Amino acid sequence: MSVQTIAVVLSCALAVLISTLLAGAAGCLARRDGATGPTAAVRAAQTFAGTLTVLAAVTGAVASVLR
Repeated sequence: MSVQTIAVVLSCALAVLISTLLAGAAGCLARRDGATGPTAAVRAAQTFAGTLTVLAAVTGAVASVLR
């Protein structure tokens, strides 16, 4: 495996980890703000999807630069 492949795989894993952590934080903050459980879950899912989309775009840009 090349260094570029390893960098892209690690970047993807890091993007999923960061997205998961931010989604958990958003869900907790929504619950503390008085939102119901389903509403907090929706906010967490929106945060996860948005963060993962942005980080996937950044990972794709970095991967194209490394080639």
